[in-house]
Amino acid sequence: MFPMQDLNPRRRTPILTYALIVLNVIVFIWELSFSQQQLEQIFMQLSVVPANVTRDPFSLETFLDIVRSMFFHGGYDHIFGNMLYLWLFGDNVEDRLGGIFFLILYFVSGFVAAIAQVLISPESTIPLVGASGAIAGVLGSYLILFPGVKVRGIVPLGRIAQMAEWPAWLVLGFWFVLQLINGFASLGADSAYGGVAFFAHVGGFIAGVVLTGLFMGLAPQPPAAERRQLLYQRAARQQR
Repeated sequence: MFPMQDLNPRRRTPILTYALIVLNVIVFIWELSFSQQQLEQIFMQLSVVPANVTRDPFSLETFLDIVRSMFFHGGYDHIFGNMLYLWLFGDNVEDRLGGIFFLILYFVSGFVAAIAQVLISPESTIPLVGASGAIAGVLGSYLILFPGVKVRGIVPLGRIAQMAEWPAWLVLGFWFVLQLINGFASLGADSAYGGVAFFAHVGGFIAGVVLTGLFMGLAPQPPAAERRQLLYQRAARQQR
């Protein structure tokens, strides 16, 4: 499924989610001012390069490289896909956890994602860029917090496609399994020209699941009856 909407109400405006989207877009617009060759050089100097992290894993430069990498993107498709998922799922996670826990979840998941990919390919000299790992943590959190919420999207069926609604546990669970399958399939493949950092997605997703389990014991959760009522109200508006 290509998700387009989740039928999930929120209590307040997701300021931090919107801010992260704006920051990512601003950085991407800045990237467009450089030639491809210049941009590759910037990525080599300012983002995560596994071989560099392996040589000096605990330096300030490694820390900064990981943070910067979360805001770089490799193309229009890359940033569009990432921002779509952050927009769809980040608002409810921020709403439920609160701003502080949401930011911790986002950035810690991004760090875990980067380290997971470095551990898989410690000698690689290909830069790791993108917010995918951090957003994978948001997806993992959403799976724990809202497993039964309906996600509406396009399901491709050969040359045709149709709209469908699936529960979040199925949409996000399938996404995670697909990352695992593609990750193991990519092991040993020729990666001289880069590709998708599947194990960064896996690491970020798992980090999101674990952190959410910890946060749920610290952040007040709305009563189940209130959550159900909000969902019913949102669903009624969608059907009008």
